[in-house]
Amino acid sequence: MLVRDIMVREIAAIDGESSVLEACKMYRDLKVGSILITLNKKLVGIVTERDFIERAMCNILDIRNTKIKNIMSTDIKTVDPAESINQALEIMRCNKIKKLPVVQGQELVGIVTITDIGYARPSVKKFLDENKIFVK
Repeated sequence: MLVRDIMVREIAAIDGESSVLEACKMYRDLKVGSILITLNKKLVGIVTERDFIERAMCNILDIRNTKIKNIMSTDIKTVDPAESINQALEIMRCNKIKKLPVVQGQELVGIVTITDIGYARPSVKKFLDENKIFVK
């Protein structure tokens, strides 16, 4: 099975020049686990709940005026949609991440999460459940 078979194509993305507050509202309203950050339609970062807490709230930033690009993670791991889900799982395991943007060439085309892989591969879901690794 390939990444393109299970990836989510509706991407929660926001321009890096947007405020942290705007990104927080998007995160809340869309009920997603991460927001992808773009500049000129190119993927440049990702923001997760942890980033919001550790980089914005714990630092008591002015979230109305701080740009989201200032708190995003920039060491982004990606996967091509033509890769196997085993390859995506290996990238996640090696990098200790649960969300993996899907990029074809330079274009952001989707995202795949550990949950998506768990549903596609029941053995992965069983492992996550047995080891009490909770994912949304």
